[in-house]
Amino acid sequence: MSDGGSFGAGHEGTPQRAGLRAALGGLTTRGRSFLAAGVAAAVCSFLLGQADLLRVGLLLAALPLVCVLVLHRTRHRVTGSRTLTPGRVPAGGESRVRLRIENVSRLPTGVLMLQDRVPYVLGPRPRFVLDRVEAGGRREVSYRVRSDLRGRYPLGPLQLRLSDPFGMCELARSFSTADTLMVVPRTEPLPPVRPPGETPGYGDGRQRSLALAGEDDIIPRGYRHGDDLRRVHWRSTARHGELMVRREEQPQKARCTVLLDTRVQAHEGAGPEAAFEWAVTAAASVGVHLLERGFSVRLLTDTGSPVPGLDGTGAAASADTAGLLLDTLAVLEPSEESGLSAAYDALRGGKEGLLVGFFGDLDEEQAAVAGRIRQRCGAAVAFVLDGDAWLTGPGGIRFASDQLPVAERVLMLRKAGWTALPVTADSSLADLWRCAADHAGAGPERPAPDGATAGGGA
Repeated sequence: MSDGGSFGAGHEGTPQRAGLRAALGGLTTRGRSFLAAGVAAAVCSFLLGQADLLRVGLLLAALPLVCVLVLHRTRHRVTGSRTLTPGRVPAGGESRVRLRIENVSRLPTGVLMLQDRVPYVLGPRPRFVLDRVEAGGRREVSYRVRSDLRGRYPLGPLQLRLSDPFGMCELARSFSTADTLMVVPRTEPLPPVRPPGETPGYGDGRQRSLALAGEDDIIPRGYRHGDDLRRVHWRSTARHGELMVRREEQPQKARCTVLLDTRVQAHEGAGPEAAFEWAVTAAASVGVHLLERGFSVRLLTDTGSPVPGLDGTGAAASADTAGLLLDTLAVLEPSEESGLSAAYDALRGGKEGLLVGFFGDLDEEQAAVAGRIRQRCGAAVAFVLDGDAWLTGPGGIRFASDQLPVAERVLMLRKAGWTALPVTADSSLADLWRCAADHAGAGPERPAPDGATAGGGA
């Protein structure tokens, strides 16, 4: 990010008189005190008939006014830039912000106070005092920001204060441009077990290609820039009137939909340790893990609107898709949806492959809808969060009487064909993921983690 600006007279669109009034408004406490003392001394000189006291009063009043005039008439052109390293950090991680100030005028500046605006969750506002910057000189300072809460945080605009040598007046200017720090959910590495729904021989998630042989099996497509001309299919070209090439490989990629229940009534509590934040972090971890294994991942919430670019049809690289997934989850907020019907409608295609769901509190009606969602995919894993465990700990009372206990929710989903696992506040996602793969017959048998006894269908 680059900013530029100038101090003093000559600002575009700022009349001289308005600029002088703004400079007078920049008088410091010291400057106002000197001005008030000068006026008081002048008044007393008239009352007492003391000419020497009048000269002292005029000197005291003139000093801050001269400083204002000189600071107003002096033109300083200062440019500033900001660099974030990195611009995307996981929750709890740190980013370094580097500020660079350059004096592009022919005159040296006075003492500059540099201040950058940052949201309170990133820490206190950084302030720096820069000594005289020579003509053409530059200064660099840096500070660190950190947040335990995911989100998109603006940094800036950058502010500079220019003061006179006597400290009588300060002029503040703000640059116009701001940067954005993206704090994404933390991702937990998952064990390299074969996910449920992954076909044998396809465990590494690599694409399979079917070589098509014979004229009847050729599927032509339109010519694209860079295609080998030897692949031009002339018969189809003559039929369609445009260049057509043979599509000799037909990639088949495993598909996965990550379903995240974001309903506000499904998750009680707030803060980085809340159940909703655990679900967001787990969805990010599973999505990134499956992308690394070659899956085509789609993120879907209870609103029924998939994230653009994560619908499994894009040709973006895995790293770019993972970045889009994390950026989307970074700003995800609880929804006002009353149920999961919109998500059920979005999955009516019936060719979703693997479905990984993260559910909060469910009443009997929504548990039945979640059971019907299972019919829209090839394999399904459900992580059912026990909200009571987050709010009250083991043995706590229920705050929402219309919600089913976690054991009943898990049982209903298992009867519908889900591989359903209960999740408590101290559950490990890696252990839950391994347990889900073990139950689906995709890995060696291992004991289920605490509070996550594996269960199958009815």
